[in-house]
Amino acid sequence: MNAIFKNDWASVLNGELDKPYYQKLRGFLAEQYQTETVYPSMHDIFNALHYTSYSNARVVIIGQDPYHGPGQAHGFSFSVKPGVRTPPSLQNIYKELYDDVGCAIPDHGHLLPWAKQGVLLLNNVLTVEAGKPASHQGIGWEAFTDAVIAALDKREKPLVFMLWGKHAQEKAASIEKTKHCVIASAHPSPFAAHRGFFGSRPFSRANAFLRQTGQEEIDWCLPTLAELEAAAGEEG
Repeated sequence: MNAIFKNDWASVLNGELDKPYYQKLRGFLAEQYQTETVYPSMHDIFNALHYTSYSNARVVIIGQDPYHGPGQAHGFSFSVKPGVRTPPSLQNIYKELYDDVGCAIPDHGHLLPWAKQGVLLLNNVLTVEAGKPASHQGIGWEAFTDAVIAALDKREKPLVFMLWGKHAQEKAASIEKTKHCVIASAHPSPFAAHRGFFGSRPFSRANAFLRQTGQEEIDWCLPTLAELEAAAGEEG
């Protein structure tokens, strides 16, 4: 089990992997992946942690659980794979991104460029059964992601926590607000965005805090789908 994390999350989280709740969770998932369709792929479950290390994280965006449709979820909150239709909540995030910092609205919903810069795109629950939203709530993931947030809260270098909606705000209620920057607003979903998400300017506020604490700002403007594909080809 200690090979799950290839970066500094290993020293932070390996203790969680030996706890009874996680062992029970692991057994449940092993059966689920054999008998049901589960998202994301088992190889993508921990992508948020793989691509954004503990020491390099600068912003945390907390989602609820993975998308439950085919080809969508890939281990990052709010993000979908290249070429997949941008979900409604992410469309609203892009609208606020344009209004806040002037970034062009991307022709895709792939947020990996944010993750690579230190934006931890963490869902509360990291797996879901196909077509059954919230189906893996209450099986142990919440304890694991609580441990992730608690570890970040203890870190000496401060972070920005973007808490969109009541669920995310409850999830991170114990964050030390005198040290970290907490930006709380309504959720970007079509049902709630007009109740305080639009106009909340989270991206410029995050960068202002990063500047104030001597950290590099996030380049929130995302490449086009063609640019993403070209970069992936070069890496390959």
